[in-house]
This record gives sequence, structure tokens and C-alpha cells, in this order.
Amino acid sequence: MSTVVYSPSLAGIPTSQLPFFPPKPVKFKSCRLISWYVNSVTISSNNGGKRARLQFSSRVTMCSSNPTSIPSAGNRQPKVVWIWTESKQVMTAAVERGWNTFIFPPDRRELANEWSSIALIHPLFIEEEKLFDSEGRRVATFYEVSSPQQLQLLQPVDKQPDNVIINLLDWQVIPAENIVAVFQSSQITVFAISKTPSEAQVFLEALEQGLGGIVLKVDDSIAVLELKDYFDRRNEDNNILSLTKATITQIHISGMGDRVCVDLCSLMRPGEGLLVGSFARGLFLVHSECLESNYIASRPFRVNANDNSIEPFLKGPVHAYVAIPGGKTSYLSELNTGKEVMVVDQNGKQRTAIVGRVKIETRPLILVEAKEAENGTLYSALLQNAETVALICPSRGSGFPNKAIPVTSLKVGDEILLKIQGGARHTGIEIQEFIVEK
Repeated sequence: MSTVVYSPSLAGIPTSQLPFFPPKPVKFKSCRLISWYVNSVTISSNNGGKRARLQFSSRVTMCSSNPTSIPSAGNRQPKVVWIWTESKQVMTAAVERGWNTFIFPPDRRELANEWSSIALIHPLFIEEEKLFDSEGRRVATFYEVSSPQQLQLLQPVDKQPDNVIINLLDWQVIPAENIVAVFQSSQITVFAISKTPSEAQVFLEALEQGLGGIVLKVDDSIAVLELKDYFDRRNEDNNILSLTKATITQIHISGMGDRVCVDLCSLMRPGEGLLVGSFARGLFLVHSECLESNYIASRPFRVNANDNSIEPFLKGPVHAYVAIPGGKTSYLSELNTGKEVMVVDQNGKQRTAIVGRVKIETRPLILVEAKEAENGTLYSALLQNAETVALICPSRGSGFPNKAIPVTSLKVGDEILLKIQGGARHTGIEIQEFIVEK
């Protein structure tokens, strides 16, 4: 899965001005207490060749993580965003979001000067299928790719500038993956021209690592807002949630109810779960069904020709809240295929996962109540009453096994983890208002 860092923007150029330039070929047991262990803005110039490496403005860094290993800082790759546009509204929206590198056709220098007088921007200019800064230093070379033969010619070259901008005219996903593979050990930043935020996402997530940058070529400011929203959601993976210890005060068999089974398109690690609760003000960290027992195997398996990894994750009632990206909540009954949820571990590390399937079935439920020690507030969650449904306990530090307790084995006095937050919600967004939940 992935996170994001943002960088300045560039504007667009007509594809007709980007003919292909071939470069010279060169040289990721059943018991009460279940335990697990987790193994753990640079500008450089060469006056002779008039070359420059531009990495202006802020960056959107995308972190990719392998679900079978703990993400590390070494996996983080900065993603650069340039904007290509002649729309003042797009320019304003981009600059307000930290993207201030813009691309201009050769006949639009007056527009670049006009924008530079009202905003701090870094203009780049197209000349003969190359890109130059305002001092005439070459920054990048453009390549059009419309065939496998052209794609094969695109190889890292020692003497080429730091940046390559590709315009994929035919296929996008497979060529982007091939380019990521070829340039993975190169210091060259490869940009892809994207006409929509959806195209940008394809390029940023190719082969998990993604291309190094995006040239967003648009005339509608909504596209800038959507791309920034994508980066913001992915950047949540870098944030550590503050989880609170709470003590179980009551467990009560509640009878039958409609429960939601959520299957995700990601394999879970031991210790990860979803945040779920009857009240938005306090969500319980509920463990996935990735742990094996004497009676049922763990549930990671694959489906379809798309090779999606689907794992049965959580079983709670239809009315319950669940944490989703953006600090929002959703009702479990509102989840459906393609929606995103937040996966969290006992240390507060989080990542985004896509819902692959939701099943609603009638099952026996159990009411769990817990009290937070500091203010004595009570929180509750209704969950399916089954040995495979467990709550995650606080981490006890290195050298100790991490633990999850099945709801069928919970007892008063056990410690579990909660996410404490504001209780008032409107369409899942936290708001400030008087509210009583009980």
C-alpha cells in the first residue's frame, strides 16, 4: 500500500509538441489469550552542459509498505507534482496547495511573467521537446510512448538530464510498471503526463513504488483539489494514531442481530485491526481473522483473475461506526466494494485498505463495555459473539508478545485499546455541537 508527499506543480503542453525522442541505449491454540510476534530544493548546475536538477517547493512523499513487513523510512519515495495549465484558477489552486512549478509552451512566456508577478512560481519552458528553466538550463526531456518498441528504447542514460517526462499515448498501467522497473536504480526522476487525478494515481502506484513524479495537465481546478485530497489520504499512513488504554467493565450476551462481515483487498498482519464502536467518541481496535486456531484456519486467500488478496476482517453490527480515511467515520452498513477504511495496529501505525466485499448476516452478538481510566467515560461496542472475533490489547514493549483477546474469553478487568475522539458527527465528519450518546 501506499503514502504521499507533495511537491510543486507544472502545467501542460499540447501532445502534438511532444514527438518521441529516442535516447541512446546505455549502459518490495485456541486459548483465552492469543499471542503473536511481529518480526520485525535542490538546484545543481553544470555550466558547461547547462543542466539543472529541479526539485522546487514542497513534496508529497508516497510511502509504500509491504503488508508482510513493517514499513521503514527506506521505502519512502518523494513524489513530485508539476502543473501544466493556462488556467489562472488552476494556478491559484495549485499554489495554495504547495505546488508552484509550472510548464509553459514557448509562446506563453508573457503568461509566465504575469503569473510570476502575482504568485511565487517556478516557470519551466518547452523548447524543441526539452524543458528549460528561466535561466536556460535544461531540466527535462520529453518522450512520447505509443508502442512497445518506443518503450524499450526508454532507458536510463548517464548523460541525460535528471528528469524525464513521458507521455503514454496508448497503454498506461503496463508501460508505467515497466518504466518503474527499468529506472528503479537510477537517480533520474521520471514524470508521467496525467490529464486526470485517476491517471495520476495509476502512475503513482505502479509496481507499488510508482513513478517519481506527475505532470498534471488540466484546465479545471477541481482536478488539483482531487489530486491533493488523494495525497492527503495517503499521507495519513505516516501519522501515528493516539490509542488509549481502557478496562473492560461489562460483557453481556445480547441476542441476535444483523452483523457486517468486512473483507479487505489486503492481507493483514497479526496485531492489525479496524476501529469500530457503537459511539463515534470511542472506537475499539478489533483484530482481523488472520490468526489460526484449532478449529478454523486463518483467512488470507485470493480471488478472481485480478489476483486480489481478500481477508475476512471484521464482524460487527450494522449500526456501528468504523474509521475511514480523512479522520471520518462510516456506518458498517454503508461500506461497499471499493470504499476505503483505516487499518491500525496496537502501536497506532495506520494504513489505508480497500473493501473487497461486505456481507450482512444474522448472528449472535455480544455487548462489550469499557471505561477509560483518566476521565471514567464508558464506551461500548456490539460484536459478533464468536471465538474468531478479538480485541487488541495494549503493547507491553519489546520482548513481550502482543496479545488479542477473543470476545468469548473477555473478562472484567482486561485491558484493551480505544481511539478517543469527538462524538458529534455529520455525514461522518467530526463537528462541534452538543450531543448525548448512550
